[in-house]
Amino acid sequence: CVHNHPSGDPEPSQEDFRITERLVEVGKLVGIPVLDHVIVGGDNYTSFADKGLL
Repeated sequence: CVHNHPSGDPEPSQEDFRITERLVEVGKLVGIPVLDHVIVGGDNYTSFADKGLL
């Protein structure tokens, strides 16, 4: 999953955490693992996988 934050701040919001949790749950139900959730902001990014958040 990848999306951008137009504000330029790639840090995850509470909504980003909630949607990631839901995507992981649904992925388990249908047999499709979520490998990462990347947020792009300006010239930076945050990877949930890199931060151990998945």
